[in-house]
Amino acid sequence: MCVSTMLVLYYLHLSVLFSIAMKQLLQNISDGNAIVVEVPAPGVGRGEILVRVGASLVSAGTERMVVDFAEKNIVQKAFARPDLVRQVLNKASREGILSTFQAVRQRLDSDMALGYSNAGEVLEVGEEVTEFQVGDRVACAGGGYATHAEIVRIPRNLAAKIPSGGSSRAEIEFEEAAFTTVGSIGLQGLRLAHLQLGESVAVIGLGLIGLLVVQLARAAGCKVVGMDIDAERCRLAQRLGCDETATSAEQMRQVTTELTAGKGADAVLITAGTSSNSPVELAGDISRDRGRVVAVGAVGLQIPRKTYYEKELSVYVSRSYGPGRYDPDYEEKGRDYPIGYVRWTENRNMQAFLQLMADGRVNVRDLITHRFPIEQADKGYELISGKTGEPFVAVVITYPPAPSRVRRIELRPTPVADRKSVQKITVGMLGAGNFATAVLLPVLKTTANVELAGLASVSGATARAAATRFGFRYCTSDEQELLRDPTINTIVVATRHHLHAKQVVAALQAGKNVFCEKPLCISEAELAEVVQAYHHAQSNGNRPMLMVGFNRRFAPLALRLREFFRTSNTSNEPLIMNYRVNAGFLPLTHWTQDPEQGGGRIIGEVCHFVDFLAWLASSPIASVHAAALPNGGHYRDDNLVATLGFEDGSIGTITYIANGDKSFPKERLEVFGAGSVGVLDDFRSLTLVRENRSQTTQSRLRQDKGHRGEWSAFANSIQGGGPSAIPISELINVTATCFEIPKSLRTGERREIAAQQALWAASGSNIS
Repeated sequence: MCVSTMLVLYYLHLSVLFSIAMKQLLQNISDGNAIVVEVPAPGVGRGEILVRVGASLVSAGTERMVVDFAEKNIVQKAFARPDLVRQVLNKASREGILSTFQAVRQRLDSDMALGYSNAGEVLEVGEEVTEFQVGDRVACAGGGYATHAEIVRIPRNLAAKIPSGGSSRAEIEFEEAAFTTVGSIGLQGLRLAHLQLGESVAVIGLGLIGLLVVQLARAAGCKVVGMDIDAERCRLAQRLGCDETATSAEQMRQVTTELTAGKGADAVLITAGTSSNSPVELAGDISRDRGRVVAVGAVGLQIPRKTYYEKELSVYVSRSYGPGRYDPDYEEKGRDYPIGYVRWTENRNMQAFLQLMADGRVNVRDLITHRFPIEQADKGYELISGKTGEPFVAVVITYPPAPSRVRRIELRPTPVADRKSVQKITVGMLGAGNFATAVLLPVLKTTANVELAGLASVSGATARAAATRFGFRYCTSDEQELLRDPTINTIVVATRHHLHAKQVVAALQAGKNVFCEKPLCISEAELAEVVQAYHHAQSNGNRPMLMVGFNRRFAPLALRLREFFRTSNTSNEPLIMNYRVNAGFLPLTHWTQDPEQGGGRIIGEVCHFVDFLAWLASSPIASVHAAALPNGGHYRDDNLVATLGFEDGSIGTITYIANGDKSFPKERLEVFGAGSVGVLDDFRSLTLVRENRSQTTQSRLRQDKGHRGEWSAFANSIQGGGPSAIPISELINVTATCFEIPKSLRTGERREIAAQQALWAASGSNIS
């Protein structure tokens, strides 16, 4: 067979894969283009369900704002988000212009999944899920979950079963159930208004949510008056049950006065989307004395004090679709709120809206003005962004009845030579989050003799975007694809912290070299499992390398600092080391603060500085004593001072600060010993002082924390057959120390680091 024929057959093979892969709608943050791409189908995790989507709803308000921002050029984006500009300027002052430019370019040159409201059929049920079964028809919610894609993974609390149709109507169709999330937003706004039977409600803005609010208020037994500058929407509102409508503020004041016999509306819901303050001003004018104003849409909120004071109005800003929204314990972990304390959570709001549709009390079918198949979903975004000039209310995306659940997509062929090469480091990447794409992958792409083979991420869209950008051979949502791939000899673990140990152990058992971004694990039990797996892999003859991403010890300025003290400290005098880290505040809801998922900031980040001091001292850590400021419900032991004692007598202190100003430089290390001083400022400036002479080295354009250096060292250890770039004994010593810091915080006592020897004994290893 000739080469040209082989190439044709190969690309035909790729086209077949692409034609049966799952489709998803994405938007590029840089240019605003909405595109439909083929991505690997996601897998289902613990507490999740996998759903074949039947229909999804385009939220004209929320998603149009996202589209409008993405379509702005860089200058317009800066004017629209001055807060982000300040962050960029602060980052540039701390880390250098080039580092900041690369970070900004990375964030802009990425694709974002669109959509947050869809409905479909359950394909698979994850562990610990008992309320859903395969075949159940469900409505789904949540940005990043209920996206415009053929198959989605949904946490249990973000899905609600679609009820059977009532006596007055047939079964709810998927395109109707796809309105559930948006309907719940309107329902939550009404709940905040504390309506009673027979009260009057004014709705300002008769877009999609406004028209749903009209129907919900009528279903609650209220009189409703609505306003929109679009006369056609006013007519539609009246067909759906609105008592009176108006097309101007003056007309709205008049009809509200007439409908309420001059008293004013009991509640006003603002469902318009505008930066103007006019809706808030109008709401005050048409409210009754001590009425309620609820802002559901994104509107100007400069409240005119005179009107609101004289009427003593109550103002509420509705937060999406109910209690539980933005709470990771509720949304991601599936921990429900007791109904006796929180009657209407976001999930119970979803159930209520679905039941209202089933009972025929809410009509969404008449709101649908446009339908697009997923292959043409980008046209829906042209519509809502106003490019076509065509009027619309609700835009629905439809999907084929049986999408393929392909978990792997080939992006380029595997060179034959790569299968036999022992010199090339062939990488399989687990995880494609911000750190992986902004830091690790740019380094890997330019490291000699490193070939990027497969990339796995639970999000097929994320996997496809990162794999395409950095030139991987294939992408997948199944990590087993990488572990089974005989052409991959090195696994990079860049997932969330709670997955590290399990994935490291699996990779070692598969005979792969492992680079694990810190931390190595988040519990002592996991550390024991990793050590045991490493020992077995070594004894089996594979002798794979294990590396943790303690990059700071490989930074150019750090290497100079260490060498400076080695040459001046010929008598091996102990060192005094003071490391101050202005880490900045991180909310308790952030995943790294979660003990189960991130392990907390001590295990997740302080480990960096523990390792760095141990490396500088060239001595194992023997003890640790730590103290922290009171948390006050605001922190999680992340304002602390940890004092490390080393076997050679050196002393190191780590002052980790979460209550400072993040615009101030993050890291400063001062080292004293043998008549010498070294000061490392944020890895951009190094001052060395000896015998009354001072020498300063500065890097103005770029901060180098050693990521490129660590990968060069790791690659050299693999290709040269060892020794490891970081000895396993040091990885254990540092990790065990980080587990002792929280214990010291609790007891107030100094902790001896004896876990290293115990873990080695438990593993049966004789390696020192």
